[in-house]
Amino acid sequence: MLYYFILNGVKKPDEIRAGLEPQIAELGLESKFYVTTGVGDGTRFVRLYCDFHDDEEVCFVACGGSGTANEVANGIIGHKRKSMAIMPYGTTNDFIKYYPGRDFKDLRAMVEGETVQIDAIKCNDDYAINVLNFGFDAMVAYEANMLIEEGASDPYKRAVNRSIFRYRFNNYHIEADGERISKGFTLLCTVANARWCGGQFLTAPEAVVDDGLMDVCLIHSMSLASFLIIIPKYSMGEHLKNDYCRKRMTFRKARHFELSSRDLVRVSLDGEISASTHFVVDIVDKAVTLRLPSLPKEGVAV
Repeated sequence: MLYYFILNGVKKPDEIRAGLEPQIAELGLESKFYVTTGVGDGTRFVRLYCDFHDDEEVCFVACGGSGTANEVANGIIGHKRKSMAIMPYGTTNDFIKYYPGRDFKDLRAMVEGETVQIDAIKCNDDYAINVLNFGFDAMVAYEANMLIEEGASDPYKRAVNRSIFRYRFNNYHIEADGERISKGFTLLCTVANARWCGGQFLTAPEAVVDDGLMDVCLIHSMSLASFLIIIPKYSMGEHLKNDYCRKRMTFRKARHFELSSRDLVRVSLDGEISASTHFVVDIVDKAVTLRLPSLPKEGVAV
């Protein structure tokens, strides 16, 4: 098998490669490297490689953050004999939190690990393996991306503070499996395959990555005082079981989701931002072959 390491071009790719090459040599892996040149380049490269090497067995290793993993996943979907792995070198690496106890930076563990089939979420023409965010969450991701480009520290907490007064009232029409679930203004809506987003928010604590369902959580607009009560519980994943939160939200497990608005709406797909006035979202069963690092053996410290 060929291991193709996709390095995020802004995350010190030379240092990452220098750290990986001795491990690759020790394991005797057939390997290649590609350094991305900008947003979307990872998807373009992986997809083209898959198109021209249809019969080759390749594991594309996303070396970066959530955005790099998203681009690799978008590139391999629909191609046979292609899998992906994740080595976290980014600002946020939310998807891998679904698999606690595994060392995703241990190359040997990854090579000796197992493969699993996970679902993907198709949103218009793009895919996500983690979480889609609309409303307040999406604008936090949008603001955080700009802060990251500016080199700011703790970008997500700063983005929350920047967004708290501006993005709490959103006029959306939202349906889940044909049932309208939006009532009045919407604070935020998450459509989740996995559980974490934004580096610290356990937005979908009950999500399962291979159950053929999306966890849809819509939180209705509210006063600033109520928002300040809810946001810590939302961050810790307590909102689904908290009565105060439940009265201000709608939760569904669904296979189909639609959101429309008269105004342009931004969506965050695993941290990557796009915009439209109409989103058609569907779950795609077992769309991605993911290589997981092996669990530590008993008696071995993590």
